[in-house]
Amino acid sequence: QVQLVESGGGLVQAGGSLRLSCAASGRTFSNYAMGWFRQAPGKEREWVAAISEYGGNTYYADSVKGRFTISRDNAKNTVYLQMNSLMPEDTAVYYCAGHRGGSYYNSAAYDYWGQGTQVTVSS
Repeated sequence: QVQLVESGGGLVQAGGSLRLSCAASGRTFSNYAMGWFRQAPGKEREWVAAISEYGGNTYYADSVKGRFTISRDNAKNTVYLQMNSLMPEDTAVYYCAGHRGGSYYNSAAYDYWGQGTQVTVSS
């Protein structure tokens, strides 16, 4: 089992920045690629970004490419999502997840999920 706890969400004005953190405990963190998803009210959960086990490869949804950066520190068992140039449409609950295998874009490919952290971007 892997336990994931997100933090760093909050209220920010459009154009601002936030950094989300996801702290992992349990099984060896570096065994897992990690992803970030988000879910806005009334919408389906949407994949945002993913990072390979040792951070050598990163992947982004087109909607966040160039604005968001995913990174990880395996020594701290933590994955991050740096979010810049935030827009109101980025408002959502953000979740980190541990990747089991398969497509990074598919939530079914992830075994472990955090409880989520709310990000609200005001216009």
